[in-house]
Amino acid sequence: MMDLALLVLRICLAVVFLGHGLQAAFGIFGGPGINGFSQMLAGLGFKPALFWAYIGAYTELISGLLLLVGLFTRLAAALILIFMLVAALTVHVSKGFFIQSGGFEYNFVLSCVSIALIMLGAGKFRLRR
Repeated sequence: MMDLALLVLRICLAVVFLGHGLQAAFGIFGGPGINGFSQMLAGLGFKPALFWAYIGAYTELISGLLLLVGLFTRLAAALILIFMLVAALTVHVSKGFFIQSGGFEYNFVLSCVSIALIMLGAGKFRLRR
């Protein structure tokens, strides 16, 4: 049962990050694309913004893909955890906890799932290395 639970956690987190990565990198699903993402990061003080936009977008995409297939799960989850901590600290913590006011609630949940995957790994339903 634990392996099935890990598969569900991996797929859920993968879908979220693949979707957001496609939005950030390519503008799919109504996202900003790499230039829009870069402008948003520039507004937050990230320099050089385009460099960080590529790092962020492809961290989301590659980590999501790795989680989906169950390869390098702990590494992928750690990258997502770092991504969520940066997002929370630079944007959301100052707005409180609850998402209605832009708080870090969503980042917190995704971070908790990432920590669980870092601790437990992929489970048996994964591609073998």
